[in-house]
Amino acid sequence: MKIALVGYGKMGHMLESTALSFGHQVVVTVDPIAPDAKVKVSAGDGDALAKAVKDSGAEGIIEFTHPSAVMGNINALLPLGLPMVVGTTGWTDKVEEVKALAARTNGTIMHSANFSIGVNLFYKIVEEAARLVSNFDEYDAAVWEMHHNQKADSPSGTALDIARHLMAGDKRKTQIVTDAFHSKPEPNQLHVSSTRCGSVPGTHTVFFDSNADTIELTHTARSRQGFANGAVHSLERLKNYLDSGKLQPGNLYGFNDLF
Repeated sequence: MKIALVGYGKMGHMLESTALSFGHQVVVTVDPIAPDAKVKVSAGDGDALAKAVKDSGAEGIIEFTHPSAVMGNINALLPLGLPMVVGTTGWTDKVEEVKALAARTNGTIMHSANFSIGVNLFYKIVEEAARLVSNFDEYDAAVWEMHHNQKADSPSGTALDIARHLMAGDKRKTQIVTDAFHSKPEPNQLHVSSTRCGSVPGTHTVFFDSNADTIELTHTARSRQGFANGAVHSLERLKNYLDSGKLQPGNLYGFNDLF
């Protein structure tokens, strides 16, 4: 497949090497500042971004940029009608807007807060654990995550997804709180806390705590390679499913739709 990479930082470089190792061709890399990007497009210039991708002959797009840029990129690229995988987080409040744009332009987008196979297994483990723990009133729950100090958003999109899966299993928790508490938390509140430090690729822990013991479930990423592998595999499947008619264009899809 001919792939366009939008965003050519550390993750973009890893995506390129991964795509090449999978037998694909990276026909263009686009970034506003990366010195070795094939095309430099000023931040916010959607017309230039769309032209660079269209002129490259790309058959699919992978977007890993910055929360401040992702919506502009989506708005510029969806009308091209190419299958697009978006790994940038920090735009979950815009999901309905993106769904409407996809339907209006017949564009197709796949998004996940985390493309790691292990993390997506972790979601299911957390949900089942929460369901079991919810039978015992003495247990409370919380979520904590740690990432490198270059990450632009907090909490991570993965942490918020973990929280949603926890709440799906434990109906006692109905509200996610990401800010500091200045009073005693209510029983229905689920605290999601964050730490930014060093070069940590990503660690997520769920705590189930009682007055007698603590149960901890942790997923630790060793590197970004798992994210890159999952993103390229996702674009492969998205294009194949669209070509075969298994999925229809004009929609926003998630990890579970492909795997």
